Amino acid sequence: MTSNQDHPFFRPLWRRIAILVVTGVWSAVELWHGEQLWAILSLGVFAYSIWTFFITYPKQPRDG
Repeated sequence: MTSNQDHPFFRPLWRRIAILVVTGVWSAVELWHGEQLWAILSLGVFAYSIWTFFITYPKQPRDG
């Protein structure tokens, strides 16, 4: 069984960076408009994206 991190869609670095940029911009827009609930939720998605796609992302694809 594979995790979502192992999905081939996420292998290119540019896609992982794009997801990070989109969630970061989303957070900034919500903060700019004063939407506190959505800002907190989008910051959570942004933090999870950093954790999943850069800190714990496997360096080499898993076999099997």
